[in-house]
Amino acid sequence: MLNPSKDLRTYFLVAPQTLVFLFGLVLPIAVILVVSFWEFNGIASIPAFTLKNYIGIFTSPVYLKTYANTIRFAAIVWFVCVLISYPVAYYLAFHIKSAKWQTILFLVCTVPFLTSNIIRLISWVPFLGREGLINQALMALHLTNKPIEIFLFSDFAVVLAMVHLYCLFMVAPIFNSMMKIDRALVSAAEDLGASAFEIQKRIILPLSAPGIAIGSIFVVTLVMGEFATMRLMSGGKSSSVGYLIKNQIDSLQYPAAAANAVVLLILTLLIVFAMLRVVDIRKQI
Repeated sequence: MLNPSKDLRTYFLVAPQTLVFLFGLVLPIAVILVVSFWEFNGIASIPAFTLKNYIGIFTSPVYLKTYANTIRFAAIVWFVCVLISYPVAYYLAFHIKSAKWQTILFLVCTVPFLTSNIIRLISWVPFLGREGLINQALMALHLTNKPIEIFLFSDFAVVLAMVHLYCLFMVAPIFNSMMKIDRALVSAAEDLGASAFEIQKRIILPLSAPGIAIGSIFVVTLVMGEFATMRLMSGGKSSSVGYLIKNQIDSLQYPAAAANAVVLLILTLLIVFAMLRVVDIRKQI
């Protein structure tokens, strides 16, 4: 027989999370969706129902190029983060035997995150600028006779800054996955004569896949919504959907900004769902 008081307590327990979910996520997205169908007369937003904002996104070469550019940056940053994070996580998990030193070295990786993103972005300017340390070193070594322009206010600077900002979001889940791998599997493979490459290919990489997928979701979703890094590190030469939305909000074009936000959200969710179809991350949750 059901106990009404017990059922009531269950509802009270889930009520706080439900309210936070509704008012912190569902309601704001619903408001953005409604505003995306409004009209903008050049001065103010007018409540209405029009598909003009969405039609403009899918028919404008500028918008389509901006979305393609955003996806390109997300793919490049994701790829570089995987290349850097996998060896770091592998070294921490398999070559550092002491749990104490694993913790210490992992905390060292988090030190840059003790400062704000803006400070970390600005800190690259003295290194990448025309008179920065990199150009001065190259000129001192006579590798070039003039400053190289691509280091700052370029796509290279944007990718470098984003990798710096988000690489830890890839290292942490991969490291967590590798720590859960049974070391007896690796020992058995070594006893059977498997090479280091075969162990990586058949044991460590497949069992680390859920961590890579989780890190990929973090990195891709963060890069897809970036605007500050794009503005500061590209010098206005490159654009992203996040930067586009920010400019539309600054110019009070709320319906167009809301429509772009909805399309960006759907696009990001499609990418995440595609990752989830490839790798099952439930083992890591």
